[in-house]
Amino acid sequence: MFGTYDRPDQRNMLDRTKQGVIGKPLDRPEGHLKVAGQATYAAEYQRPDCAEGVLVGATISKGRVTAIHRDKVMAMPGVLGVYAAQAMLRRAAQGTAGQAPAQDVQQVDFPLQPVALVVAETFEQATAAAKALQIDYDDQSADAVFVPSREMAEPATEPTEAGDIDDAMTQAKHVVDHIYTTPGHSSTAMEPHASIAEWDGDKLTLWGSFQMLKYNIKELADSLGIASSKVRILSNYVGGGFGSKLGISHDAVSAAVAARELGRPVRVVLTRQQVFQIIMRRSETEQRVRLGADADGRLIALGHEAWVSNLPDEAFAEPVTQATEFLYAGENRRLAIELSQICRVTAGSVRAPGEAVGMQVLESAMDELACQMQIDPIELRKCNIPSVVPGDGTQYSSRKLVEALDQGAKAFGWDKRKPNPCMRREGEWWIGMGMASAARVNILMAAQARVTMRADGSLLVQSDQTDIGTGSYAILGQIAAEMLGQPIDRTEVELGDSSLPHGAGSGGSWGASSTGSAVFRACEAIRGVLAGRLKCRPDDLHLQDGMAWAEGIAPRPVTDLLDGDIAKIGLIKPGKTSKNYQQATYGAFFVEVAVNAFTGETRLRRMTGAFGIGRVLNEKTARSQCLGGMVWGIGSALTEELAFDNRDGHLVNHDLAEYHVPVHRDIPKMEVIFVEERDGVASPLQAKGVGELGICGAAGAVANAIYNACGVRLRDFPMTPDKLLADLPDPFTAAS
Repeated sequence: MFGTYDRPDQRNMLDRTKQGVIGKPLDRPEGHLKVAGQATYAAEYQRPDCAEGVLVGATISKGRVTAIHRDKVMAMPGVLGVYAAQAMLRRAAQGTAGQAPAQDVQQVDFPLQPVALVVAETFEQATAAAKALQIDYDDQSADAVFVPSREMAEPATEPTEAGDIDDAMTQAKHVVDHIYTTPGHSSTAMEPHASIAEWDGDKLTLWGSFQMLKYNIKELADSLGIASSKVRILSNYVGGGFGSKLGISHDAVSAAVAARELGRPVRVVLTRQQVFQIIMRRSETEQRVRLGADADGRLIALGHEAWVSNLPDEAFAEPVTQATEFLYAGENRRLAIELSQICRVTAGSVRAPGEAVGMQVLESAMDELACQMQIDPIELRKCNIPSVVPGDGTQYSSRKLVEALDQGAKAFGWDKRKPNPCMRREGEWWIGMGMASAARVNILMAAQARVTMRADGSLLVQSDQTDIGTGSYAILGQIAAEMLGQPIDRTEVELGDSSLPHGAGSGGSWGASSTGSAVFRACEAIRGVLAGRLKCRPDDLHLQDGMAWAEGIAPRPVTDLLDGDIAKIGLIKPGKTSKNYQQATYGAFFVEVAVNAFTGETRLRRMTGAFGIGRVLNEKTARSQCLGGMVWGIGSALTEELAFDNRDGHLVNHDLAEYHVPVHRDIPKMEVIFVEERDGVASPLQAKGVGELGICGAAGAVANAIYNACGVRLRDFPMTPDKLLADLPDPFTAAS
């Protein structure tokens, strides 16, 4: 079944089916393989006669490669080859352009940029040779810029402007006008980037760790100068991505080139340090937020301007103001993003690009305004929810922000919050509560999936959709089982093979709803065939546990209606619903923290998130995604920070010993609430994305709780004890 999604689907189809598996907290079918160490990840495939490759990074910050001295390392034990120049990818691809960026591969743009690959019989031999490889450069590092600044920034997009924000700020009864800063972040997926390349004549098979196979085959083919029909990528299991595996990276291209030259498979696995040093970072940001409200708290002015960075010639700019465009009212507004070009590793999409850092700042500013006005932060947000998108008048699809605020507040016990700082003390700890709204754009992407009802009634779902730990195997199987009335254990799902119908890929929180909609449509086509054979209308067909019936037609085994397999390909494409409505997911965070009155240490005590994500397809996997986002928000608030040496641009904290992510003991009791919702505008499933919403605004809630606890208002993330110490109240004389 084919077609664009032009009209909202309000049939509530999945509320009328009979199998009862949709939305249920079912286990992942591949889960036992992962916890038992039996799921095969990219680097673990055993290919006969596979050689090992190690990337060599540039020792300059900017310049050109002038010579590579291969002879010495070629004489070392086990070394098979040294590949450089046109054999290399200069920068990782961003992932949705469908092509690798134009590359002058001898040009060096940032420290440790890969400039060569050494291949040997063993990893240890390749590592030793890579360390010994001598490379000459035309060193231009003295001319490089390593630190972003407003002065060098240029507009990245056309600013959004309405009314006269400067005049409105002067007329406003209450104003907030501050600069907030956030550092760079690393995706830090559990599985490092890895590829194994093998050629059969002019056809390439690559086992890799990727998120977007339909784009990745084009990127890889583009890099190698071959047709995409000659490339097959297998990514059956991906150990996390968070945006870092949207596009191909250096391991894939270098492995493919070396394998073609050697005539044998080649494996390239990045070290943890290399993942930090050469794969995507989230840009650091400097953000100015201006809020002007009247005496009743209604915003009449809203300004959000951001300064971000990237490499020269890279167009991507962290879309910091993405949610600010539609979240709150304010008829006088200015939203703008400016980009500095500097010699640091490429900036790209990291989990919830834009909202992850933009929302935490906006929500901090909203809390400042509420405290200044001495009104409840929830009420300030409620009175500024617009009826249509400010500026362009676009209608909203289903929006459950008020419900999330109310349900989250009730479950958390927000009514027990003390309105002013330093009003609650337990021993040497100040206790405080904070909240923030959550918002993340919802996107429907083009996707295909094949569903086969076999002659015995069992089901097979196939797509190149990847599962990066998000639950695609479970969700797509549940949709098919529900639509076609089969137990989940009679439903098989095959994913992560680029030779299968092209799904939406994993990214942007669009995988489940987009590829799931393709599965839904394929199942509708099969239901149409079955209804014809049962001699009823498709809407009257009932399927459950392998039985088929309709009003006035007695139940019979569905296998009686089959004379062989029925296979259908479903397709979904974004249409008028994507253009005519503002689609987003919404939620609210509530946090309680303890701040040590003497050391400035912050400890989270509990956290609640309430989220409206449309139809919940699997309660367990959706909850897991929200929890993961909330944990990331805690890291953004308290610990995570890329630290660069401003003298030469190299990353200082390039491992998990020094890049501090929250660990188990940092995480308190966490509660996730799903607000009941159906959004027929978003997809035929009436579902929206969930993977990134849990991070969007979470750090702001932590920051607001810190202020409520101890009265210190920090505007520089992360909020480490050293930043708090200078302004902590006297622990002996402050009110408690």
